[in-house]
Parts: sequence; C-alpha cells; structure tokens
Amino acid sequence: MEQVIETEKKEYQDYVKRVTPTPNLFLQMAKAFVTGGVLCCIGQFILNTGMDRFGLERQDAGSWCSLLLILLSVLLTGFNIFPSLVKWGGAGALVPITGFANSVASAAIEFKAEGQVFGVGCKIFTIAGPVILYGIFSSWILGIGYYLFQFFGG
Repeated sequence: MEQVIETEKKEYQDYVKRVTPTPNLFLQMAKAFVTGGVLCCIGQFILNTGMDRFGLERQDAGSWCSLLLILLSVLLTGFNIFPSLVKWGGAGALVPITGFANSVASAAIEFKAEGQVFGVGCKIFTIAGPVILYGIFSSWILGIGYYLFQFFGG
C-alpha cells in the first residue's frame, strides 16, 4: 500500500513537470525592461513638457507628472487594459506609482458591488493599506532616528 502511494506521488510530480510551462527568464526580463522603460519615458515626456512648454518649475512639473501617471493607471485599470499590460510586461508595468494606483483602483472596482461604504470604502486599501501603513511607520522611525542623531551629535 505504501509503495502504491509513493508511485502515485511520483507519477503526479512527473505529470506536473510535464504540464507546467517553463518560463523564458531572458524574455520575461526583456519584456519587463521594455514595459518599465516605456512607462518611465512617458513620465519623462510629461515632466519635460511641463517644464519646457508650460514653464513649470521642476517640482511642479514632477507633481503634474505623478498625477497624470496615476490618472493614466487608474483609467487603464478601469478599462481592463492595465491587467493585460501587467500580464505581458510583468514587473516592468508595476513601476511604483502606476502599480500602486492600479492596486487601489482594482480593489475599488472589485468590491463596487458591495456598495459605496462597505464595498469601496472599506476594501479600497486592502492591497495598498499595508504599504501606506508601513511606509508611514518607517518614515516616523527614520525621522526620530534622524532627530536623535542631529540632537546628540550630528
């Protein structure tokens, strides 16, 4: 009986190896590089256009760039285009600002059916909430450390 179970396990493992697709790591990295590069080029275009064409200061143009990238990400998520982009480009599509906006928008879309308060309002930060929490907490800890360093001997 024990030998039959071991044989079945071995057969199952062989089956899983046969049907599991083997990813082409070089191709995945190339796609991520291209996707992330295109998104960053779009951001740089927005930044340059804001400074050159509209005469904005670099910081103001950077703020507009961030806002427009977030808007673009949310719109692409709403029209169900961003998930296809992520599927093709992998981690390259998850450049921090667009990936974060996608995570918030996709949670809002997913829980829309549960209502505005208990659906969207409660679940919108399901994915992004821990990032915000630990980002703020880490900033607080680093700020205290910096203050103490400056106070005691910096």
